[in-house]
Amino acid sequence: MILKDLPEIFEDFSEARKEGFLKMKDIKESGKNVVGIFCTYTPKEIIMAADAVAVGLCGTSEEPIPDAEKDLPRNLCPLIKSSYGFAMTDKCPYFYFSDLLVGETTCDGKKKMFELLGEIKPVHVMQLPQTYDCSEALRLWKNEIIKLKERLEKDLGVEITDEKLRAAIKLRNQERKVLKEFYDLSMACPPPMSGYEMHQLLYGSEFKFDRLEFIESMRGIIDKIKSEYEAGSRPISDKAPRIMVTGCPTGGVADKVIKAIEDSGGVVVCYENCGGAKEKETLVDESKDCYDALSEKYLNIACSVMSPNDARYELLSELADRFKVDGVVEIVLQACHTYNVEAFQVKKHVSGKLGLPYLYLETDYSKSDSGQIMTRVGAFLEMIDK
Repeated sequence: MILKDLPEIFEDFSEARKEGFLKMKDIKESGKNVVGIFCTYTPKEIIMAADAVAVGLCGTSEEPIPDAEKDLPRNLCPLIKSSYGFAMTDKCPYFYFSDLLVGETTCDGKKKMFELLGEIKPVHVMQLPQTYDCSEALRLWKNEIIKLKERLEKDLGVEITDEKLRAAIKLRNQERKVLKEFYDLSMACPPPMSGYEMHQLLYGSEFKFDRLEFIESMRGIIDKIKSEYEAGSRPISDKAPRIMVTGCPTGGVADKVIKAIEDSGGVVVCYENCGGAKEKETLVDESKDCYDALSEKYLNIACSVMSPNDARYELLSELADRFKVDGVVEIVLQACHTYNVEAFQVKKHVSGKLGLPYLYLETDYSKSDSGQIMTRVGAFLEMIDK
């Protein structure tokens, strides 16, 4: 890989995006393969055991959506359109340098979008069972994980041994433990950090490619936060209503929604979303057969695509109690049908069983509804009696 192996529009990119391109270029020049992924259902351990780098490709900006709408319908989830738009315009460094893309049939929109991506890059689609409550689904998902292993071996010219896979499972469990330890700091009253700061670190953790170095840096961050808190630092008021965020991925709406919550006097203390607790709360069982353990771990992620989805309500209850939550805000991206429909049951669970105030926000990646969201969030927080 040499410098000319960059898009012609490279010089027009922001400094942050240039940095991403150059970082991935260095990884490629070191001899590593890059595998682009779209969802927490992808077992990263398999990719790590292939000595490849896994990187998230979900778009979080409205910038490339007009380009995507040349091929995709306008009334489609903004995450799907943004992801596809970045791919077709060569504006995403992670897509640009990916040797293989891995997707799952989580929703119809993504499933059909992967067909279009396949005309640009090699794509491997995992057929995700949409229930975790039967042995047949577990067997199917195990077979899909094995198929992914075989595709990586074939395309990347590697051998994924049980020894390599066990090492990857152990490392990923260490990552989950340290990230859980980090966000569990906000169990304190008042929390030692804002929800926006927590979100930025959780989201950014997906783009740290030396995982051992990342784990060590996280331990340093945790120790620093603890030390400052014990020394009396209280950056958040103890009067701030403690909010849990649930629903769709928040990467493209954090500046709009999370900031609205905290600018209005609240504080986000936990994220149930897939970038937060949903994937990190449970570990892969290191005592079992690697593929059985990975199948059990990943199939039990409580995404709204699962039916029934009792595990999500159980997790919401557990987090609400553990983080002493005063209210719940659900973020649903426009045209995300599974989260949109499931929001009815989530509201019943939160308002009824948990007895907590609940706010539903349907939005996209544009700024057009920022004022409306600020107004609704402000009224919601005023309603919460602290």
